[in-house]
Amino acid sequence: MQDGKHVILCIDDDDDILFFLRTILEAGGYKVLTAGTAEEGLRLFKSTPPDFLIIDLMMEEVDAGTRLVKELKLLGNSAPVYMLSSVGDHLNLTADYSSLGLSGVLQKPVDEQQLLAILEAKLAK
Repeated sequence: MQDGKHVILCIDDDDDILFFLRTILEAGGYKVLTAGTAEEGLRLFKSTPPDFLIIDLMMEEVDAGTRLVKELKLLGNSAPVYMLSSVGDHLNLTADYSSLGLSGVLQKPVDEQQLLAILEAKLAK
């Protein structure tokens, strides 16, 4: 938490998606950090540990999101991680997302109400 707000780290190489997520999440009362690359997201994760992460499956490289999730797990991340995917069930075919430590997968386009409900449930005390 930062200034009494849960910190949400959103990592996606699409500026429109990051703008959408920031708009929805800030309106919902969350502090939002954004990164356009897995590397930048990792730096933010280390400098400001988030309460929740939303990570794009395919960024600058096809498996950048999956690699980042694995690295976060090795660093001891305990915050819920949701993967953003625009490829339907492709993630289920290429990786066992539960073994990656993911809390779930969100399909693009992201449903605002579903996202806020997930955050509320996962971050409730």
